[in-house]
Amino acid sequence: MVCDPEVRLNTLVADPLSLTVSALALFISAITAWLTLFRRGTVKMTQPTVIYFGPDHPRSGEAFPKIFLRALLFATSKRGRVIESMHVALSRNETHQNFNIWVYGDEKLVRGSGLFVGETGVVVNHHFLTPGDGSSFRFTAGHYRMDVFAQLLGDRHRTLLFSQALEISPEIGTVLQEPFTGLYFDWGPDSLRYLPHVDKRPPEQLEPRARYERSSSG
Repeated sequence: MVCDPEVRLNTLVADPLSLTVSALALFISAITAWLTLFRRGTVKMTQPTVIYFGPDHPRSGEAFPKIFLRALLFATSKRGRVIESMHVALSRNETHQNFNIWVYGDEKLVRGSGLFVGETGVVVNHHFLTPGDGSSFRFTAGHYRMDVFAQLLGDRHRTLLFSQALEISPEIGTVLQEPFTGLYFDWGPDSLRYLPHVDKRPPEQLEPRARYERSSSG
């Protein structure tokens, strides 16, 4: 049997091309599987547009220090991640205080634990409160460093989500010692920094969820 030389040449040319296409398809499939099934990724947080330093107001009437912020949490992998806990570490000059009681939600607040974060993200209000032995902490004048940490399920070390330097002036620090007075830091898109302003309101004008929050978290 005599093989047509032209047919044989076409076969030799087609075989390497087919192998290349198959190898490329296999490579793409492996990358897709890694991105969707095997890659754990991590959790990131967008920059909060507002940060609050001030008192929390439980039903008992005693005010405890609180940090409030609203931001989007999102996973860098398609499979998502689970946050076991979050806390804020606040440093002022040589003073350090952990706000380790984490409460989150919008209409309904719940104690933070086991929050699943997908690639599309979760945006809610986050409230961080001091433990019982941290109730003596006060927001006074000074230079602050606020670090937001998350403990992800399966990770040995905590993850730093956000870090920001803030400052309370002596004038604002004096005002903050008055009852029911808090300090908001609003992000200024033009100045590219947080702009502070003081807010004071009596307990009866507070939202019910603010009072609920402390009573249900400790």
